[in-house]
Amino acid sequence: MIEENVILVNKNDEQIGLMPKLEAHEKAVLHRAFSVFVLNSKNEIMLQQRAGQKYHSPLLWTNTCCSHQREGETNIQAGSRRLFEEMGFKTELKELFHFIYKAPFDNGLTEHELDHVMIGYYDGEPVINSEEVESWKWMKIEEVKKDMELHPLLYTVWFKIIFEEFYHFLEENKTPLSSEEGTHNT
Repeated sequence: MIEENVILVNKNDEQIGLMPKLEAHEKAVLHRAFSVFVLNSKNEIMLQQRAGQKYHSPLLWTNTCCSHQREGETNIQAGSRRLFEEMGFKTELKELFHFIYKAPFDNGLTEHELDHVMIGYYDGEPVINSEEVESWKWMKIEEVKKDMELHPLLYTVWFKIIFEEFYHFLEENKTPLSSEEGTHNT
């Protein structure tokens, strides 16, 4: 399998180059990424447990999906593509905000990402890709916050950072946690 490139960016999210994903994580170079949060009509977040064979953070819980944009792909196209690849469903996504974070892993790799955070709504069950995802569950936002405080080692490093940003965004913007347009199941 050919390793994918990530899009290197400056702090203004302007593309400045491409680099193989592993090399970018070894060198802690700033690159474009996205994180998708899918909620259901009960205001629960769909969490995924990363597959056991992942090269970093195996079996840890994280948001519905996250990954990296491909060159020429919009943020929404990338989020939709990866959501379907990992979780097996499609739903309309909306970008909420973006921010930069840096998070080192125990294995010497570092996430240094300009992360585009997106939200979508779905009430069905995913059809998970077992090469990417071990398991999944729905959790209330407040329950996720409490569980992360009690059991921080069960969650990915980046999810703890991204969840805080997501949580504060919802508080500050009083974003409705349910879709007024209904859910989109595919």
